[in-house]
Amino acid sequence: MYDYIVIGAGSAGCVLASRLTETPDRSVLLIEAGPSDHKREIHIPAAFSKLFKSCVDWNFLTEPQERLNGRRLYWPRGKMLGGSSSMNAMIYIRGRNADFDAWRELGNDGWGAADVLPFFKSVESLEPPQDLKCINPLSRAFLDACGESGICRNPDFNGDRQSGAGFYRVTQSNGRRWSAADAYLKPALRRGNLTVWTGIHIARVLIENGRARGVEYLQEGAIRQVFATREVILSAGAVGSPHLLLLSGVGPAEQLEQLGIPVAADLPGVGENLQDHLSVGVSYFCTQPVSLASIETLPNLMKFMIRRNGPLTSNIAEAGAFVKSRADLAECDVQFHFGPVHYVEHGFTKPGGHGFSIGPVLLNPISRGRISLRSANPVEAPAIDPAYLSDPADLAPLIEGVKLARRIADAKPFDPYRGKPVFEPDDPELYIRARAETIYHPVGTCKMGSDPLSVVNARLQVRGVAGLRVVDASVMPVIVSGNTQAATMMIAEKAASLMRE
Repeated sequence: MYDYIVIGAGSAGCVLASRLTETPDRSVLLIEAGPSDHKREIHIPAAFSKLFKSCVDWNFLTEPQERLNGRRLYWPRGKMLGGSSSMNAMIYIRGRNADFDAWRELGNDGWGAADVLPFFKSVESLEPPQDLKCINPLSRAFLDACGESGICRNPDFNGDRQSGAGFYRVTQSNGRRWSAADAYLKPALRRGNLTVWTGIHIARVLIENGRARGVEYLQEGAIRQVFATREVILSAGAVGSPHLLLLSGVGPAEQLEQLGIPVAADLPGVGENLQDHLSVGVSYFCTQPVSLASIETLPNLMKFMIRRNGPLTSNIAEAGAFVKSRADLAECDVQFHFGPVHYVEHGFTKPGGHGFSIGPVLLNPISRGRISLRSANPVEAPAIDPAYLSDPADLAPLIEGVKLARRIADAKPFDPYRGKPVFEPDDPELYIRARAETIYHPVGTCKMGSDPLSVVNARLQVRGVAGLRVVDASVMPVIVSGNTQAATMMIAEKAASLMRE
């Protein structure tokens, strides 16, 4: 028996377990489906794509995407201590003040920009974003090319303005990945009131008389149960948290009844409101051997292991920019990730030789998708339908982003490096439909708010079920304008504060 059970040791779960155990008389059980974070590639920043489709990846696939030529898109999600913070590109972006003010205006008191700033600062006190230790010359050329293309420099995307081009700051410590497990969980393990289980698959939340009492889990072929006296908190992410709610009888009654799942709370919004950042890579061959294509050498490994320096400290997406696709917009609606390497289909496609990639990202998608059950079997992955480009307005910013990526690549600073494009996007729209992929930012499937499709209230408590909260990226009512890890950790910091009140 524990006071709190936290499901998922990812970006949010590690933060929450750490903060809750700061109260000595509160016991916390943190349960993670994957293993510990011992794999060497987790800690070498440039090696993150080697974790894709491995034992530490949930390895999800979406439903066929009608507006992306019927393709099923691969969605990597971390399945280990640290979750996706142990396999992402480590970019630290808070998002815009307007993002959080919009959350507040949607009925979430206490979630405006001024309200959440202290919790971002709390994250940064334990996980201060760092400058990259080794920057590739192609990334410097990208910034110079942005300047020639009319995009000003921005030394800090988390400063007074987001627009402009600059180097990304990263969640690293001395050149090594610094995940949520490193920053929060491992120091907290020294406390006697934190227990961590790995390799445990949760089947459902146990709900009795309208209250969450504990969880049922699978271990070595057996079904077991563990109980909480205070609360059960889902921090399983934008896929895992709605999946567990649905398996537990919390969700649209019609969907649950069709699968024979007893309805504990009829919440039609569970699994709805799925949002993600869609990206399309524009890649070129490089005429000089300066990219990251050949960094896997013994000397580079020794540089990393001994001095924590060299190209293996790269986060791949070293530089980027925030721009407006139209001059009349009040805020930027396209983000760029630049990598001094071929990055095609998550790195699985190998064009050969040296290269570089510029990836425009749709920052504020209007399209909304959903997570739904395929069956009542807890080990069967849910159906993931992001419904990319289902709103026609989402296409235009990406088209302008592809055009701008070409202009940047054609600028003079790339003259010493630019080879042929890997793919010729004669028609940007056709290119997007054939090549667009996730940039790994699913959110919104258990959104907070006060409308009929809201799943949690502003205190992140699940509507209609006592003793149950959701604390992760799934509670975002609207996706933030940038990479999502920082905002996810902020949510957990604020949730811990709310629970301590």
